[in-house]
Amino acid sequence: MSVPPIAHPVNSSHRSRLAPLALPERLLLGPGPSNADPVVLDALARPPIGHLDPAYVALMGEVQELLRYAWQTDNRLTLPMSGTGSAAMEATLANTVERGDTVLVAVKGYFGLRLADMASRYGAHVVTISCPWGEAFSLEALEAALDEHRPAILAIVHAETSTGVCQPMEGIGDLCRRHGTLLLLDTVTSLGAVPVHLDAWGVDMAYSCSQKGLSCPPGLGPFTMGPRAEAKLASRGGKVPNWYLDVSLLNQYWGSDRVYHHTAPVNMNFGIREALRLLADEGLEQAWQRHRANAERLWSGLERLGLELHVAEPLRLPSLTTVRIPQGVDGKAFSQHLLNSHGIEVGGGLGELAGRIWRIGLMGYNSRQENVDRLLNLFEQELPAFRSSTPVAAAVA
Repeated sequence: MSVPPIAHPVNSSHRSRLAPLALPERLLLGPGPSNADPVVLDALARPPIGHLDPAYVALMGEVQELLRYAWQTDNRLTLPMSGTGSAAMEATLANTVERGDTVLVAVKGYFGLRLADMASRYGAHVVTISCPWGEAFSLEALEAALDEHRPAILAIVHAETSTGVCQPMEGIGDLCRRHGTLLLLDTVTSLGAVPVHLDAWGVDMAYSCSQKGLSCPPGLGPFTMGPRAEAKLASRGGKVPNWYLDVSLLNQYWGSDRVYHHTAPVNMNFGIREALRLLADEGLEQAWQRHRANAERLWSGLERLGLELHVAEPLRLPSLTTVRIPQGVDGKAFSQHLLNSHGIEVGGGLGELAGRIWRIGLMGYNSRQENVDRLLNLFEQELPAFRSSTPVAAAVA
């Protein structure tokens, strides 16, 4: 039997055209990802082991316990989803939403809109309430919406990455319990960087990501579910419609049985284990204070340069600062200049804030005084060339 010819023979000359991977060094001061801690990168580079190896199984338990510490929760179902933060976001909805459930989404930015979109795809009756992009919801507004709609779930973003707003959480969990509503919280840009107290706040479900306050590359989505959410999952009338994110199946792998579900990204879990260990070694309170101190240094420096911050000080996120682009400045051209000339990434606006703000992230490993001073010096020295009128104010002290 003759072997059929290859339809498109491989040209051997093509095989040597690509050089080994070489990437420019970047200081990632945008909305994420942020730079990973070198200790975490070393962990990622270790040789993989099997995802059912006893050593890996022991590491899984360590990751779960460290996540509980970072979130300040005792939730049994706490684990890193094999996927980015958006996978963990979807997991909270996939496991608890049944067709026809009313899901109330409090939209104050781009990622509230994403929550509403995801919930609708699982057959929810989605109701949204909104406030301006740069403000937070009052307890009174949330209570009125809960009274009116009696939702099964209230979904709200704690740290809105698109606006730089930190939502005050006091009293929201109590409201939800009085209305028989589950509270779902997005902590993507707050976990590890901003005070988070899930149990004290009465949060029933939360999710985050690996690449911001935890100083790890993107690839894992921390997920946690409390007893009230577990009860809703257990009472479902049918299967969870997303097999990959079905926590009732994942619990058999991450729980005591360790039954195979999927091939876990073992090296990513090496990385997040080290990232969480570093956070625990520093201490949550100390990490939160570090982020706050560096953010305040950035805020005061930007204001001394005559720049306007988008969010009022009491609601500002220490991990993500939004700066209004001055009139007459090409904001995209300036951020591109920072990247091309200095290897520094800052973000632009999303949604209705596109073209109106810069987003500056000081998250995890990147929340350091030297990064703040370097960026402020560049704003002082090089932003004037991108302005058509008023010069930048006095230099940073």
